Amino acid sequence: MAGVNKVIILGNLGADPEVRVISSGAKVARLRIATSEIYTNKNGERITNTEWHSVNVWRGAAEVAEKYLAKGRQVYIEGKLRTRSYDDKDGITRYVTEIEADTLTLIGGRPDGDNASPAPAQQSKPAAKAKPSKNMEPDSAEDESFDDLPF
Repeated sequence: MAGVNKVIILGNLGADPEVRVISSGAKVARLRIATSEIYTNKNGERITNTEWHSVNVWRGAAEVAEKYLAKGRQVYIEGKLRTRSYDDKDGITRYVTEIEADTLTLIGGRPDGDNASPAPAQQSKPAAKAKPSKNMEPDSAEDESFDDLPF
C-alpha cells in the first residue's frame, strides 16, 4: 500500500525569503513560516503555541516568493515533508525536516497596503492549473455536473 506525505500550513513569514541559485541554475527560496494556536488553559489563561517551519520553494514559485513575499506576510503552503542529514563542523550528523512546497498561495493584499496591482493569487508547478474551490456553486442552471452527486 502506498503512503501519503501531505502538509498544509497557513502562517506568517518570520523573515524575508532567502533566495539562491543552485549549481543547476534552478532558483530556490527558503521560507521561515510561523503557525500559532491559541487556547485557554484550565486556569483561564490564554496560551499561544507557535511552531516554526522551514519551507523550500523552487523555480517559478521561488521567483514569486522573492518578488512578493516579505516578513509578516501571510502565506498558504501545500507540500510534503523531507528529512535530510548533514555533518556539522564537529563531525556530528544532524537531521533537518523541511517542507518541500508544491503550491504557494499568497494571502491578503500587498504588505505595503497598495492593492492597486495585486500580487498573483497562486503560484504552483508550471504545468499545474489552479483548482476550483470545493465550495463553488454552479454559475447557472446549465451546469449538469451537480446532478450526478450521490447526496
